[in-house]
Amino acid sequence: MRERAVSGTSEGPAPAADLDRPVVTESEIDTPPRTEPPARPPYRSVFTAAPLAMAVVDREGMVVSANDSLAALLGSAPDELAGSVAADLVDLTSDARAWHAYREVLRGRQSRLRCTRRLKHPDGHSLWVQVTVAPLPAEDRAVLMSVADISSRRELQARLRHLQMHDPVTRLPNRTLFFERLSAALEAESYEQSGTGRIGLCYLDLDGFKAINDTLGHRVGDRLLAAVAERLTRCADEAGHSRPSIPLVARLGGDEFAVLVEDSTGTEQLAELAESVLEAVQDPFDISGQRLSVSASIGVVERHAAGTTPTALMQAADTTLYWAKADGKSRWTLFDPERNAHRMTRQALASTLRPAIDRGEFRLEYQPLVGMEDDRLHGVEALIRWNHPQFGVLTPNRFIGLAEEDGSIVPLGRWVLRTACGQARRWQLDHPDEPPIFVSVNVAVRQVWDSDLVADVAETLAETGLAPHLLQLELTESAVMGSAGRPLQALKALSDMGVRIAIDDFGTGYSNLAYLSRLPVSVLKLDGTFVRGFQYDDRDSTATRPNPADEVVVEAMIQLAHRLGLTVTAECVETPAQATRLRRIGCDTGQGWLYSRPVPPDRISELLGTPGIQAGVGNP
Repeated sequence: MRERAVSGTSEGPAPAADLDRPVVTESEIDTPPRTEPPARPPYRSVFTAAPLAMAVVDREGMVVSANDSLAALLGSAPDELAGSVAADLVDLTSDARAWHAYREVLRGRQSRLRCTRRLKHPDGHSLWVQVTVAPLPAEDRAVLMSVADISSRRELQARLRHLQMHDPVTRLPNRTLFFERLSAALEAESYEQSGTGRIGLCYLDLDGFKAINDTLGHRVGDRLLAAVAERLTRCADEAGHSRPSIPLVARLGGDEFAVLVEDSTGTEQLAELAESVLEAVQDPFDISGQRLSVSASIGVVERHAAGTTPTALMQAADTTLYWAKADGKSRWTLFDPERNAHRMTRQALASTLRPAIDRGEFRLEYQPLVGMEDDRLHGVEALIRWNHPQFGVLTPNRFIGLAEEDGSIVPLGRWVLRTACGQARRWQLDHPDEPPIFVSVNVAVRQVWDSDLVADVAETLAETGLAPHLLQLELTESAVMGSAGRPLQALKALSDMGVRIAIDDFGTGYSNLAYLSRLPVSVLKLDGTFVRGFQYDDRDSTATRPNPADEVVVEAMIQLAHRLGLTVTAECVETPAQATRLRRIGCDTGQGWLYSRPVPPDRISELLGTPGIQAGVGNP
């Protein structure tokens, strides 16, 4: 805006008398006069009166001044603090990281430091403080140190953490705290700097606790758990006597407890601890006026800490606890790597069994069934093998039990039935001039319950063209004896179809001979334990002769079977002497290594037409 004089006009200059007066512009006329803000109170007053403990520290780390709050917090007078080393007042030098950061702030290389320190008050009590160091304006060449008392907050946090990390029933460390301690114990710096470098664990649960809890109620159950916890703690204290550390006792949940031994001295120490725990728990408990008894099953693991993870250790402990229960409970069991390897192999097989059927990893071998009178091949037993890509060739005892457990025995059994019948039919077609041989196939009870076995057999015979009398189905004695309902109906239907039914491993199960007459059975296969009693040789005068009763029992079973219209096959025939005795007492068919081991189908083709199978002629 253009300036103009208040006392003059636009046409001429102002009078001389007015030249010394200050010139006022239009902008000044239009704008109200400025007023200066009130002076701020000096920061010194705020510093002194502030409830937050503070000190001004120069760049050398010396206290320039401190307020009353800091003096009160540290139990000193403000004047006494001036000139002291600030880092010593709040113990910054004992923490390498905090000390380094503090010096960086003093040098202007870092903008702020915040840390928590524990201080000792002159009157003896401890307090937790949060120390903050931040630079003041550059011209002051100093930093401001503030110290906040957080003892109450820390105490509250500690109480909350204790509640979070401990079981409310037993007051023991809970699963969270246990795994925290376990993880810390397995850190390399923990076991490399000191100790034995080993770790041990007793993992236990109570036998019979559920019955007490269910019948007497959770209140009594909780009191029993608390009493057990007290005894476990006492055992741990005794085990830790005169040792660097006391074992940690924790409740992991339910009636499961763990005793963690850091710096274990070996399995002997863990065994002693497990024994003491068993004895302590087995003593009766007096709970609410009732005398209660429980026992414990304990899985014990002891190993090098290096290379061990919390997960691996707990898996081993859990597996070993399962072994202890399976072995009869009320005992402790030490982790066995070989037994665990077998379990892991079993799990690996179980997980790949069903896919292996689709991938065609199974094959059949056949073991001859030879007539005792003519030494000719009358039939074969189909025996399954698993060509596992990792574990090699597996025999049935490695996987049939797994197949029965998970139900894969049904599709596997169908494959065996179809393959065996097809092969028997091919032998018949390839050797039309020879009497056809029958094929014997093992059948699991679950195949009868979980599938329509009768329909499966009928469909297979129709597809392959094999005559029903050339198929023999073997079931174990325990599965056949006492059969009722669907299994018995299926066996009768198969027998009516013309299929032969054989009882495998006869003599090891119920041995209800009277029941045989009501079963649609045509063949008994004597278990190999009976035949092994025939191993002595008449020509060997020095051989120990077995009890003659063995032969009497076998002869009686054969005679009874014949009276019932059944034929008898002896398993595990391995010597000519056994064959001779079995022939003499009337056994019909023999099977065993004397004649042949299980062989591929082409080897059976070579044996067809052989006038008499010599000892071992079928073995490769």
